[in-house]
Amino acid sequence: MARRGENIRKRNDGRWEGRYVVRVDGRGQYRSVYAKTYLEVKEKLLAAKVNAAGGAPAKAPSQPDILFDSVAQEWLGQVKESRKQSTYVKYSVIYKTYLSSPLGGLPIARIDADSIKGQIGTPLSESTEKSIYCVLNQILGYGEENCNMQKINLKRKGVKKKNGPVQALTPTEQVKLIQFLYKDMDIYKLGILLCLSTGLRLGEVCALKWEDIDLELKLLNIKSTVQRIYVAEGGAKTKLVEGIPKTGCSRREIPISGQLAELLARYKGPGRYLLCGNKPMEPRTYQNKFKVYLKGAGLENKNFHILRHTFATNCINNGADVKSISEVLGHSDVKITLNRYVHPSVSTKRSHMDSLFSIYGQYKGQP
Repeated sequence: MARRGENIRKRNDGRWEGRYVVRVDGRGQYRSVYAKTYLEVKEKLLAAKVNAAGGAPAKAPSQPDILFDSVAQEWLGQVKESRKQSTYVKYSVIYKTYLSSPLGGLPIARIDADSIKGQIGTPLSESTEKSIYCVLNQILGYGEENCNMQKINLKRKGVKKKNGPVQALTPTEQVKLIQFLYKDMDIYKLGILLCLSTGLRLGEVCALKWEDIDLELKLLNIKSTVQRIYVAEGGAKTKLVEGIPKTGCSRREIPISGQLAELLARYKGPGRYLLCGNKPMEPRTYQNKFKVYLKGAGLENKNFHILRHTFATNCINNGADVKSISEVLGHSDVKITLNRYVHPSVSTKRSHMDSLFSIYGQYKGQP
């Protein structure tokens, strides 16, 4: 990551290099200084330039001279090299939109918890506020480790909401949708049925390849996902990016039924991808197709994610163990499954109560 006008760049070996010119026999020659971080090499480069000019040894920039933006940009450079592109883009947009203007020009020596909180504006939503604090705390942690910043860990003052029952298709709605999908079935309708039967995420089904479907063993190998992200360069504002799932738990094997395997074999196409030939499906396009199918089935508009919720709810209501469902869904922690999906229906609860009463009935007439 080069810094314009400073002659500082990030090398392939991970070090930062700063270049400056010295006069030797009347001719200019380039010399270099190296460091592990951008801020460190900037200090070395300033001292080397002054020494090369014949002046007194330069005093390296003190902590008050280092701006929050310099720390943030160096941290973003690390994120760009070590994290997924979509993660870097998200963090970069959060920083530029909400943090760069109010905090970028502040010297890091003047930054404390109170000064930061006073500069953060009112976010648009709880999700956005969480993202802001996530990015901010990571920058502060990087500054503490690499730039001698004081230790600051900000906590968001928010009301913790208890997760209620997820929205899922009712049994009646499922019947209508499935009947519509089987009528004039094609690969796109089959993809919807696949998500309803396995809990696949939208990005995962859009990136699913035939090579990841083992029809003989009846297994799906979830190895990739696709999403549209913002880009900072070029004419387009967004681009479609295929990559690995967010967590290791999201890379998983999902068993499928024999009937579903037969359907997939029947509609297998010549292209590499399940839905869109030789390229991944555009998630937004597939979301719109799903809305068309809902309308055709006589149902109200729903988000695509309701298929995943419906799958999980059906599994729980039919007695599946939570650990197995958590792994099929690709959750990193079984608590996520418990908190989000374990909300049995009234009929399931009634069945449990009837079973309990039948046990009590065995004791009838006993003291």
